[in-house]
Amino acid sequence: MAEEGLLFASPSRSSSSSILSEISKASTKPFVLAFIVGSCGAFAFGCIIGYSAPTQSGIMQDLNLSIADYSLFGSILTVGLILGALICGKLTDLVGRVYTIWITNILFVIGWFAIAFAKGVWLLDLGRLLQGVSIGISAYLGPVYITEIAPRNLRGAASSLAQLFAGVGISVFYALGTVVAWRNLAILGSIPSLMVMPLLFFIPESPRWLAKVGRETEVKAVLLSLRGATYDVSDEAAEILDYTEHVKQQQDIDDHGFFKLFQRKYAFSLTIGVVLIALPQLGGLNGYSFYTGSIFTSTGVSSHFGFISTSVVQMFGGILGTVLVDVSGRRTLLLVSQAGMFLGCLATAISFFLKENQCWETGTPILALSSVMVYFGSYGSGMGTIPWIIASEIYPVDVKGAAGTMCNLVSSISSWLVACSFSFLLQWSSTGTFLMFATVIGLGFVFIAKLVPETKGKSLEEIQSLFTDPHEDSTIF
Repeated sequence: MAEEGLLFASPSRSSSSSILSEISKASTKPFVLAFIVGSCGAFAFGCIIGYSAPTQSGIMQDLNLSIADYSLFGSILTVGLILGALICGKLTDLVGRVYTIWITNILFVIGWFAIAFAKGVWLLDLGRLLQGVSIGISAYLGPVYITEIAPRNLRGAASSLAQLFAGVGISVFYALGTVVAWRNLAILGSIPSLMVMPLLFFIPESPRWLAKVGRETEVKAVLLSLRGATYDVSDEAAEILDYTEHVKQQQDIDDHGFFKLFQRKYAFSLTIGVVLIALPQLGGLNGYSFYTGSIFTSTGVSSHFGFISTSVVQMFGGILGTVLVDVSGRRTLLLVSQAGMFLGCLATAISFFLKENQCWETGTPILALSSVMVYFGSYGSGMGTIPWIIASEIYPVDVKGAAGTMCNLVSSISSWLVACSFSFLLQWSSTGTFLMFATVIGLGFVFIAKLVPETKGKSLEEIQSLFTDPHEDSTIF
């Protein structure tokens, strides 16, 4: 695995640099600033996820917390995620993408400072809850905003590269947490959001949201600012306005509010979005993420070495996926990613089986480490970012808010279910647990192969027409 990393490390760095070069060449200052905002949002997300693991002992000691108190501090983030998921769709539709980014960054900062200056458990938990709400909103908002403003030839790469910074944030905070006190680390966590806020005065609103709320005269001006004054945006503007008008006419005929999402014509896109979002969680992602140290310790691997190794491999996988997403396409990367996660999960199950039966004791730690690295590397290359990219592409503007709420809820609830049940499943059977996750991943591979179409190189309006059956207007329920 290390040799493979050495073989591909240099091309990946140069390819990643070429993507950044393409983004800067093909786009204007407003788009580059918007991309930076999206990347900082993903980085802030990663910082929050990576904060709790290295700071546990320091927080518990300084505030005299029990295990139950700290468990609440960790789990209340998920409560915030669910609350954020419930309001994200309505909020982004009501006030727009940019104003919602303002709200999420303000919540990020308040949350970090509440944690940094906490004298007791209540302020600590309040800060974590606010962070969870902000993550619940921004998890869908970030990909949607980048997708709606990016040129079609850079849409996948820009979205993937922005989301890659979440992994960077996790790794950075894990490393910093070993040398920086937990209060100082919380203050450092607020820096990305504080840096983003001045940039929000200079980034444009989504042209598709402007068309949706009736500000058609601003659509062409925003597209010109994003593509350049010399770029002909007439066709793109006309396509956005025509499709939005068509959607509005359908909405006027039959408007069910949130439940419009459950009309039969949206059944295919709803199924694709929800299943793709849930697959990584039900395939054991949170189990791996939260209990990586336990997995390594149980199989005789140094947890510190294992975590650093898997972080590097996941980041490498993310870079590779970013390079290939607009070349090989979303569907191909999803299939490769699912296949790799299946093999990694199966190998983890085998390593536990060997450990429990005291077979191949010298090779079991190597197999366990390799299996986790394969799992996280494969996840980073496709399933880490592409489900959210596809979810941000396939829904028309009239149901995008409701779809965002639904996808976020499914992600948060499935994540919570796996996180809560994982330790009990390990007590039942470590081998059986990972075989169960491997089965889910295998079924996901079949689902993608049979049902998920390719969206590479198509405009958002073309994609949404592909996923929507105009002849079915009745509701499912």
